[in-house]
Amino acid sequence: MKKMALVLALAMLLADLAGAAAEEGCSAVEFARKLGNGTNLGNTLEACDASRGMFSDDPLDYERLWGQPETTREMLFALKAAGFDTLRIPVAWMTNATRLPEGDCTIAPAYLDRVEQVVAWALDAGLYVILNDHWDGGWWGMFGSDTAAVRERAMEAYVRLWSQIAGRFAGYDERLVLEGANEELGARFDEDSALYCRDSAAHPLSDGERYTLTNRVNQAFVDTVRFAGGFNATRFLLIPGYGTNIDKTCDDRFVMPRDTVPDRLLVSVHYYDPWSYCGASSAAGATRWGTKKDLRDMNAQLAKMQKFTSAGYGVVIGEYGALPGSDGQMKDNAVLYHRNFLLNCDLYGYCGCLWDTSGFFAREKLAFSDEAVAALYDGMRYAPGDTPPDEYAARVSRDAGEKLQSLIGEAPETFRENPAERAEHACVAWIMWSSSDWALSYSVGDTYSPDTVSPGIRTTDAVIDGPGTYTVALDFTGTEKGYSASTAFSALGIAEGERLHPGWAVHIQEMKINGRPYRMTARPYTTSDDGRCTRVNLFNEWVTALPADARVLYGPNISIAPVVIDRGDPVFSRVETIEITFVYGEKR
Repeated sequence: MKKMALVLALAMLLADLAGAAAEEGCSAVEFARKLGNGTNLGNTLEACDASRGMFSDDPLDYERLWGQPETTREMLFALKAAGFDTLRIPVAWMTNATRLPEGDCTIAPAYLDRVEQVVAWALDAGLYVILNDHWDGGWWGMFGSDTAAVRERAMEAYVRLWSQIAGRFAGYDERLVLEGANEELGARFDEDSALYCRDSAAHPLSDGERYTLTNRVNQAFVDTVRFAGGFNATRFLLIPGYGTNIDKTCDDRFVMPRDTVPDRLLVSVHYYDPWSYCGASSAAGATRWGTKKDLRDMNAQLAKMQKFTSAGYGVVIGEYGALPGSDGQMKDNAVLYHRNFLLNCDLYGYCGCLWDTSGFFAREKLAFSDEAVAALYDGMRYAPGDTPPDEYAARVSRDAGEKLQSLIGEAPETFRENPAERAEHACVAWIMWSSSDWALSYSVGDTYSPDTVSPGIRTTDAVIDGPGTYTVALDFTGTEKGYSASTAFSALGIAEGERLHPGWAVHIQEMKINGRPYRMTARPYTTSDDGRCTRVNLFNEWVTALPADARVLYGPNISIAPVVIDRGDPVFSRVETIEITFVYGEKR
């Protein structure tokens, strides 16, 4: 037995050395392409109960907390066989750190052991592994505390956290990638966590402060991991973008950290556009996707990340997907959506990691739930064979470009049965809407997109031909449920209003819910996010400070707010119709 154990240990050592040698001399851009086709071990090792901290000494209790099965070695080998090259493992390391506000962020040894076991299994299966710190109960809100001591403890905790992780995995070769955070940097620095921020309050940070702090945290991550020694001295590191949002990460205020070794940094962003399609809680309620415009919009957005590849940084789309509905049903055109996304990754050399919580690949059954999706991923794996890497990359990129153009050529111009009735005008008003359960949506965003509508919603939009009074409306009675369950986001939009009518403002004369007048809780104001679309927020809880261009049609800016409806009002529990009559013109 001792001899056999020695042989196995030697074999594993040789495999590790071979793995490390395979990445030696590989640039970050080349490495991202080798990461190939990835997936996430979602809702598993990052599961946590932020209200109680550690409630069990058994890591498996957390692993099953959010409805996922216990991870097995067989499961990870099945993922590799299904066509995946990389496994991203989201982790909540501080599930036991109830004393974090006092500065104690020691990771439970049993939890470290369990994560290491899963990492080792994945590497044995031939998968690359990305290991991160994923939301983790919201402790990131400590960075935005109004108390200096709490802010300092947040950075101390972050450095201590990655010292422990990097130290434990120092002996693992460069097939293991460490990622400094998930979506928290910038976006969640003032998140209010009852468990971790109990001795301080969060205060709103300016955009500039968020970017500065994001850059500082990313630099601390690189410095801490490099200092930990072993393979950490040269391993590839994945730097989270600002909120992992593509546009915000491409902002020049986001700066990649300095490194002690060249060409070893990658950047991470996420892609779920449009959320009204990707994130809808049911396939039946999702907006439609698949027109020529939809494909071109995706292609244009993903192309922006060439800013980083051209600078020598690899790109990882750490999460993406047209997520299955809560009923497990795939959305219409989901295969087309993922095919177009993966072809973009092939074109530019990005690694995309599918967000999956057993909706796509059923981990208990060790197989994809949908045959068409299974066939897609089986055919998209990284498979250079004996082809030199540069030749393989050139061929894959060339083929992807041709296929992307072919998909656009095959796509319809519109889903509208009678386009003449819904012509897109230069200036048109509409109600942006997402229900509170994200099941129903209509044209959310600064671009007027009447095709982006959940089935059954009847819309009344208004062509703006000058100053005057207009009416816009939504009717949900034809949807599957027959109504919208309140709202998660809503606004009145005027496409190209800023360009065609600069400085004009909106005055909502009357709002009707289910045919009855509704009295707003505050005065709405007119603004613009992109300098083109004029917007009047009805319910936008993400606005923490009034914008500089906030304006009203009549009188001074008094009692104005980005939330002007009480979605807790009983009338909003069942919105069958909403109608808004407004006056539009030059500010008086």
